Amino acid sequence: MDISAHRASVSAITGLTQLARHAGTALLACALGVGTLAAHAADNDNLGSSASSSSSSGDGMSGPVRLNSSRSTSDSSNAQNSTSTTSGEARRARYVPNEFEIYVNKLLGIDLQQLEEQQKLERQAERAGTLASSSSNSGSAAITKRINPDEVVRRLGASLMLDEPLSGGNVGDGPREAPTDYLIGIGDEVQVTLWGSVDADLRLTVDRSGRITIPRVGPIMVAGVRYGDLNDVVRGRVAQVFKNFQVSATLGRLRSIRIYVTGFTSKPGAYTVSSLATVVSGLIRAGGPSGAGSFRNIELRRNGQLVAQFDAYDFLLKGDKSSDRPLQAEDVIHVGPIGPQVAILGSVNKATIGELKPGETVEDVLAMAGGFSAVADRTRVSVERLSDRIDRRVVELALPQQLKANVGNGDVLRVFSSVNSELPLYKQYKRVQVEGEVARPGEYVLAPNATLVDAIQAAGGLTPQAYIFGTDFSRESVRRSQQENYDRALRDLETEFTRNTSTQRTSTADEAQAQVARANNTSRLIERLRAVRPTGRIVLQLEPTASSLPPLTVESGDRLLIPARPNTVGVFGSVFNAGSYLLTDNSSVDDVLKLAGGPTRGADPSSMFVLRANGSVISARQSSSGWLGFGSNMTSMQALPGDTVFVPEELNKTTFIQEAKDWTQILYQFGLGVAALQTLKNN
Repeated sequence: MDISAHRASVSAITGLTQLARHAGTALLACALGVGTLAAHAADNDNLGSSASSSSSSGDGMSGPVRLNSSRSTSDSSNAQNSTSTTSGEARRARYVPNEFEIYVNKLLGIDLQQLEEQQKLERQAERAGTLASSSSNSGSAAITKRINPDEVVRRLGASLMLDEPLSGGNVGDGPREAPTDYLIGIGDEVQVTLWGSVDADLRLTVDRSGRITIPRVGPIMVAGVRYGDLNDVVRGRVAQVFKNFQVSATLGRLRSIRIYVTGFTSKPGAYTVSSLATVVSGLIRAGGPSGAGSFRNIELRRNGQLVAQFDAYDFLLKGDKSSDRPLQAEDVIHVGPIGPQVAILGSVNKATIGELKPGETVEDVLAMAGGFSAVADRTRVSVERLSDRIDRRVVELALPQQLKANVGNGDVLRVFSSVNSELPLYKQYKRVQVEGEVARPGEYVLAPNATLVDAIQAAGGLTPQAYIFGTDFSRESVRRSQQENYDRALRDLETEFTRNTSTQRTSTADEAQAQVARANNTSRLIERLRAVRPTGRIVLQLEPTASSLPPLTVESGDRLLIPARPNTVGVFGSVFNAGSYLLTDNSSVDDVLKLAGGPTRGADPSSMFVLRANGSVISARQSSSGWLGFGSNMTSMQALPGDTVFVPEELNKTTFIQEAKDWTQILYQFGLGVAALQTLKNN
């Protein structure tokens, strides 16, 4: 009894010891990241040596052999990796433009420093959640005008290096299919699926010795094996143990490698990237070339040797990725200094700043900008050369003859627009507005050498009521010139009034009050004059009985108004009854003036004038010779339909009391003078 109990206790202790040993082995294997080995060891202990030998030979099996999987271990490691990846999120270094970029944007009226402040304010407003409400006044204190970031001209390739957050690890490379020539290395995950006589779904990580271990099969050397050959390598090794099976070996999570980015880059240093990373993804990971870095002189160095040179323009402009080599662990991407730069602006598909290589021409620079736009003037291009920039000299190249012309460092090319650039007048088609007494009033496009007569013919000719003498012909270019001269005259007048007011002295309060009143009246007069806008009318020298217009060449924007023949004459100003009066045959200006009652007492008949229907003016101050003078017999001049007679008010007039006061003061001062002379005589 005691012996049997002792044997039972020994058996129990032995079982517990064995179970603890199995659990300890599994925990140790999980801690080392080789859970499959733990499962394999446990299976061997449970099945015994006889079962292991039978499974190795593949004979005497009643069904498919199930091999344990280490999926949970891999899942936990993936979760840990994703956690570390998320915690390693960082932001790229911001791109800083170089001096040439700043200069080119200033040519377009864009201040990059102001744009940076504007974007900073917008980011702050967005973080605060008040972007919509603050967009109108966020930069009112520091930014007067919002700059459109889309109008900024950047270096070709700078858009690849965006200022956005990039997660650490290899997330930036993204999941993608591995090429068949990919070499499997330490840290790669291999997914092995077996079915048939053996059933397994395994995720195995290549260990430091370059092997993966399949339960009941053993280790398989896969490091250095091409991905396209992986399936055959695994099949050959499993076939040494099992028969009648199928196998599928693929890559799971790929390893990470460490590379170095040096030279003129935004953020040089060491980076951890995916084993599928290439030169381009490595550059993007480091923020790309800096403002002083080259997009066309990028070297890939491996073990101290130059492996390849990469020109990003081949990739950007042609889509040629042949020089974008895959990276290996400890590779070095070296960014050289920037080469000669050139800018191309104007009517191109994308205004840009390019980097030159020796021998490149105008044609190559146009290709950097995507070629001409749809409205470009393809016959010429201007070049502002760095050597001539002090004198502001611009060279114009004829295209396509000079497409092969060389360009130099700092050159600025401009492509003109066929829409905005004006042709010579003799080549321009004219857009003219014809209104009034014509058959078909409207807007017409006339030939380059068209005249006023052609404009009337295009509108269908004149009607029987047309009054040619009263034609109102206005021109936009003349209106602009009149406006400039009128504004200049107003400024001179205002300056003269200000000078007279500031130099006048007053001795009494009444004089000071009168001076203030005069200054206010002057200000009101200036404001009323400033509200007047010239019309651009051109006076046509026509006879009152004219039946056709002169052969004057038209311009684009001209306006031609043919009025109907009026039968009235207007009389306005200092008359007893201003208004319009019917015109009778052979009536003179004096006859029309009598119909309005004649001039009033305060009128100035010597300044009377008549405004003719054709826009000309005849004044009473004009003598019979046509120059200024008096004694004109304008009142006996014949009145014409559409005339306007104006009699102005006399401005420099005083009342009897004012004149008496002035004369009394003069006589008083004269009396004092006589008394003083008498005193001197007596002495």
